[in-house]
Amino acid sequence: MINVGVIGAGAWGTALSIISAKGGANVILWSYDGESKTFEDVDIPNNIKITSDMEQLRNCDAWLFVTPAAYFRETVRKARDFYNNQPIIICTKGAESSTGDFMSEIIKKELPDAKEFGVLSGPQFAAEVARGVPTGSTLAGTPKALKVGKEILNQLYLNESDDIIGAEMCGVGKNAVALICGYNSIASKGENERAMIFTRAWNEVMHLGLANGAKMATFLDLCGIGDLFLSATSATSRNFAGGMSIARGEKPAGTVEGIFALHGLIHRAEKAGIDTPILKEMLKKLNI
Repeated sequence: MINVGVIGAGAWGTALSIISAKGGANVILWSYDGESKTFEDVDIPNNIKITSDMEQLRNCDAWLFVTPAAYFRETVRKARDFYNNQPIIICTKGAESSTGDFMSEIIKKELPDAKEFGVLSGPQFAAEVARGVPTGSTLAGTPKALKVGKEILNQLYLNESDDIIGAEMCGVGKNAVALICGYNSIASKGENERAMIFTRAWNEVMHLGLANGAKMATFLDLCGIGDLFLSATSATSRNFAGGMSIARGEKPAGTVEGIFALHGLIHRAEKAGIDTPILKEMLKKLNI
């Protein structure tokens, strides 16, 4: 039986722990405070152990990183002393706002010994995953990471890919575009304007992705158009709901990754000399 360390016990980390445990893995779920998210009518399997002690992650066969982007580098640094060359599956969709770095780039810088890693990205609402609702995702990574990821996440429908940077660009981009779409669901003058801004914003994300070496096909996969459809059309999405709150002059609830994604994408685009007028205009309007 495979032993999995899940780092981050928010809604997504807890949901992944639940399906990993149901799929046959023993799970150690790390939480900074020793607590985890709960879901209505969903029991925590007995083969999940929740801990605030990172030492217990040392002997796991693989790690799933599910820490919010804003705290990702800090958490990787905390985990560094306990890393034992396990394959890593990055389950965080985001970019570091101050550098534009994607999570795989942070792993490379902060855990240079990590040679086998991958990215899980797709249309995934945590509560539905925890309840066992059929869910598909893209798993992009190195061969060993793909193998162990499929073993751990056997409760998901997975499309395999080697386009790590493309999967991450999709995950970051859809967060930003979902935030924009939520904002414009309140602030735009009509459906035509919403459609125009949505399309232009996603084109900017794709242009930036291709310039960074992503494959066009990735934007048509579950991590691309699949996740974009889910996040940019539903108020269940925290990013869409966050954009709605900002348009109403309210403070968004919880962590809204789209805010960090906008900053990160623009930072990355400026370094690459790529113009992103829609992303920049929305950042100005959002006043964040």
